[in-house]
Amino acid sequence: GSRPFFRFSCCFCPVVTNISVSLATPPPARLPQPCTVQYLVERYLDINSVPRRSFFQLLSCFSTDELEQEKLQEFSSAEGQEELYSYCNRLRRTTLEVLFDFSRTTAAVPADYLFDLIPEIRPRAFSIASSQLAQPKHIQILMAVVQYKTKLKKPRCGLCSSWLAAQSREKGDVYVPLWVKKGLLQFPADIDTPVIMVGPGTGVAPFRAAIQERVASGRKGNYLFFGCRGKTKDFFCGAEWEDLQQRGCLTFYTAFSRDQEHKIYVQHLIKEHGDVVWDLIQNKKAYFYIAGNAKMMPMQVTDALTSVFQSEGGLSDTDSENLLVELERCKRFQTETWS
Repeated sequence: GSRPFFRFSCCFCPVVTNISVSLATPPPARLPQPCTVQYLVERYLDINSVPRRSFFQLLSCFSTDELEQEKLQEFSSAEGQEELYSYCNRLRRTTLEVLFDFSRTTAAVPADYLFDLIPEIRPRAFSIASSQLAQPKHIQILMAVVQYKTKLKKPRCGLCSSWLAAQSREKGDVYVPLWVKKGLLQFPADIDTPVIMVGPGTGVAPFRAAIQERVASGRKGNYLFFGCRGKTKDFFCGAEWEDLQQRGCLTFYTAFSRDQEHKIYVQHLIKEHGDVVWDLIQNKKAYFYIAGNAKMMPMQVTDALTSVFQSEGGLSDTDSENLLVELERCKRFQTETWS
């Protein structure tokens, strides 16, 4: 599936002072001119990001308070990196919170340097979870709303996901700036070639698009391995998968990790159904795909796959690794992961 990129606004506006636009480096042309600080922190500057070392270095240059400047210089020094991590990164302290902590220095920051001090809000990328062939007038995404608490028990919400989740068509049309970019996954041109898709959680998004596309094109041989915490909690598109399976358009396997005492994940399903996986790859030349969180899952699924090569195909460790390399070379093994 292709991946659309979205750009959204944040929702904090602590300063309402007008600034002049007599900067050495002009602001981006898309900003109104003259531009207010309120507009910048609402729609442009990422004040909820965790600041980097360079932020503290530049901030120290503006400080007129001896104690604050000394601390800022310590955070920006090579010797102060462990303390900076404890103060900032470990606690997920935001740029806005740091500016409040160093309030005297913040009051001395020239408006001209806001663009150098605070980064621009970055676009968020989502896999498209629908097929243009099946739904020509719609683009759907599958998104997890980011919510968590820091070590200090402070609530945190994802900037883009929270904004999107708060929108309602009942309130009228919502303008969402976006653009569509071609995705990384390439599916086989041969209508008879089966595909094995491993997508736990929101990683199933590009596979929903692919399955819709393939079903609309009359292609069968669709195999989906899906995992989540519980069948009643986050079984995304569950009714759709069950309907497709009843129609003979999909074979899918589920791992609900917390619905029993022992944890079951998608990598366990790969091994459990190793005979099916090996037959599809070895005899039917199937393509194998992984999508989802980039932390541990992709490697664990890959290890499970090479384990199947050994248990079902009788290959050695070296031959299993060589087969995986060959599958990757000819695009029969592909991944699309994100952090």
